Amino acid sequence: MSNELQLQTGPYRTTFIGTEIVRESTVQEWEVYGEILRRVDEAKQWAIGDWLVDGKRHYGDGLYKKAAAILGQEESTLRKYKSLSDNLELFRRRNNLTWAHHAEVASIKKIAEDEKGELALSDETDYEKIAAFLEAAEKDTLSVREIRDRVRIYKQKQTEHIQLANAPEKYSIIYADPPWQYTSGDQHTHETQDTVLEDHYPSMSISELSKLPVHNMVHNEAVLFVWVTSPLLEECFQVIRAWGFQYKTSMVWDKVAHNVGNYVSVRHELLLICTRGSYAPRVRKLHDSVYVEERTEHSAKPEWFRQVIDEIYPTGKRIELFARKHIDGWDVWGNEV
Repeated sequence: MSNELQLQTGPYRTTFIGTEIVRESTVQEWEVYGEILRRVDEAKQWAIGDWLVDGKRHYGDGLYKKAAAILGQEESTLRKYKSLSDNLELFRRRNNLTWAHHAEVASIKKIAEDEKGELALSDETDYEKIAAFLEAAEKDTLSVREIRDRVRIYKQKQTEHIQLANAPEKYSIIYADPPWQYTSGDQHTHETQDTVLEDHYPSMSISELSKLPVHNMVHNEAVLFVWVTSPLLEECFQVIRAWGFQYKTSMVWDKVAHNVGNYVSVRHELLLICTRGSYAPRVRKLHDSVYVEERTEHSAKPEWFRQVIDEIYPTGKRIELFARKHIDGWDVWGNEV
């Protein structure tokens, strides 16, 4: 390969082996050339992708092996370059956005109706929506991370739209405070009758709770927030599994007031967070896992926890099981409502 001129602007001439300074530069020329070099580097992925698109007619299925030998890059990386160039032709690209910006939006698909009359994501690229995202990114000078977050939220809303259209009676968010049945030998004793569930409303055994058809009323992707006390922590997982969920993490309510126990003086209760399928929070905000608020009437939980749920899952059909009152935006089920 000859050392021919590669790039020349103002006082700079860049060849294969480096940049020659042909005359003294000004500050503005130095800054401009730096910007050119940055854009040349960012244009590399597009250049390789378009080169691969053209190379397909020469090498067919052997394209990536040949290109990897020439460029010294992994075949998987080259496939990404070509895929994006294939998907977003030259006229769909924005000059003021990076290759990475385009890569974040390229996978957006249209929603279509299948042969059964149900909605589903199609294989058809939604170029109109992609253009809208790119226009907004350019107008608002969004970073790659910012446009990635916007695309993620849009895709989540697509999923929820499909779920609601196909099964409008099903739920994505479940909040439950089950009337756990305590047996002899647990931490609660007859010295603290005001904390025994049977004294306030009928309790249910693990078997009875497990038989509730919760798994039939939720989408394949859903989240469950369920309250449990320490003595029943092990048994509660039977109910969680029966309802079709998998434990992920927990929050702690520090109730300040103490409960008499056999081993420790208990002042906390646990809110377990469980998911069905992939249903991560829709808003990326990490709340403290421990919340302190003195308990009031029996079994009443602080509204702060519901506010957290509404904040990190602002969309999606929701229901509270074993509810004590009606809440705006929530369906409720329980013997007190």
